[in-house]
Amino acid sequence: MQSLPLLSLSIWTPIAFGILILLLGRETNAPAMRWLALVGAIVSLLVTLPVVGGFDVAKAGMQFVEQARWIEPFNIQYQLGVDGISLWFVPLTAFITVITVIAGWEVITERVALYMASFLILSGLMVGVFCAVDAMLFYVFFEATLIPMYLIIGIWGGQRRVYAAFKFFLYTLLGSLLMLVALLYLYSQSGGSFNILDWYTVPLTRTAQILLFVAFFAAFAVKIPMWPVHTWLPDAHVEAPTGGSIVLAAIMLKLGAYGFVRFVLPIVPDASRELAPLVITLSVIAVIYIGLVAMVQTDMKKLVAYSSIAHMGFVTLGFFLFSNLGVEGGLVQMISHGFVSGAMFMSIGVLYDRMHTRAIADYGGVTSKMPHFAAFAVLFAMANAGLPGTSGFVGEWMVILAAVRENFWLGLLAATTLVLAAGYTLWMVKRVFFGPVRNAHVEALRDIGAREFLILALLAAGTLWFGLYPKFFTDPMQSSVAQLLQHVAASKLQ
Repeated sequence: MQSLPLLSLSIWTPIAFGILILLLGRETNAPAMRWLALVGAIVSLLVTLPVVGGFDVAKAGMQFVEQARWIEPFNIQYQLGVDGISLWFVPLTAFITVITVIAGWEVITERVALYMASFLILSGLMVGVFCAVDAMLFYVFFEATLIPMYLIIGIWGGQRRVYAAFKFFLYTLLGSLLMLVALLYLYSQSGGSFNILDWYTVPLTRTAQILLFVAFFAAFAVKIPMWPVHTWLPDAHVEAPTGGSIVLAAIMLKLGAYGFVRFVLPIVPDASRELAPLVITLSVIAVIYIGLVAMVQTDMKKLVAYSSIAHMGFVTLGFFLFSNLGVEGGLVQMISHGFVSGAMFMSIGVLYDRMHTRAIADYGGVTSKMPHFAAFAVLFAMANAGLPGTSGFVGEWMVILAAVRENFWLGLLAATTLVLAAGYTLWMVKRVFFGPVRNAHVEALRDIGAREFLILALLAAGTLWFGLYPKFFTDPMQSSVAQLLQHVAASKLQ
């Protein structure tokens, strides 16, 4: 199994296909580029499957490790590996890329090659973030993801796409600059190593830990995004094309949350425990306040965008409870949100492609005209509201239980999201899908075809599989989460 560099293949296969499409793509051969992109996305997904199949769930450390010299004067290595924390994000990223390629098949008619190449290259870069063991390699991948997403929003987005693209780029770039300073400081303190795992044992003063926490927090909180640095996300979602919204919600938001468990908790455990009340407070505000904000939205995309912020609040809440159940619940919520949020934005895209409006008031009675589509859309909406039996329930329930064990009132506040999510989701479903047909535009709607049915069926399968058999996903996490919490429990004060 180790004879093949599986992680490198997972990273560079989609990037290679993306570069090939850029080189061959012309406006005259757009259909061929679509097929080449689909082949590249499927091959990239297949490459990730042996990583899952060959993963040893009993081991806590890094597996499928690859290491090569890169920038020798600074001891920067091309070093890759996955553990139970990062494992599932590799195939999830590749799977979502397949979805986005199919989703843009008919909708994108201009600069098709650049569009498809952007998603493939972005896919490889995001996989690189989850696999990087060298901190500078992580930083390069982390920052490089901004470029293709900036192009996706700025070229194929809505009327305010340039504003949204700049806001997205500036928010996330400025947050990351402090992280670079933190990486360089840790490099000096560790005796010249950029290996993230080496940093887990570096003793640090209380002041250094707090400053490092602030630096990492600035980078990762913006990426998630946490309240109050969340304002870029609704604009980015509203202006992005459907594929861009799917990738942004399903994968890119997870890069920030992943940074917390890979860097913050194990590297600065004392500061993490000391500042945990702050993070928990911000997380609860995100769960409750942003949930209330979602309830008053009139644009479907904005409603789901705010819903994403609220759901990601559960992730950070779970992480900073410092319990196996809480951390595993946060990771489960991340993976589940990848399926559910991607499905929600895909459903909105299906309607927008037909009606060219996202206003909830412009719909009504869609079920009578699009029964097959409505069945999928309502399923995803119920998953978004945390219906038992769907993936949306599992992670939230684990975090709520962990919160109750920590403090009953904290658990009660966290549980309000189940009420709020049901409120804004059912409000949207009722007005969009049920009741009488409101206008001639809805009357003229046609149900989904084979391409859209395939996309929604794949997302539905993931949502139900995760919801009905979560053990398949949680088993690989347990050893790595236990090891992570050992690092958090050990003081590193100098």
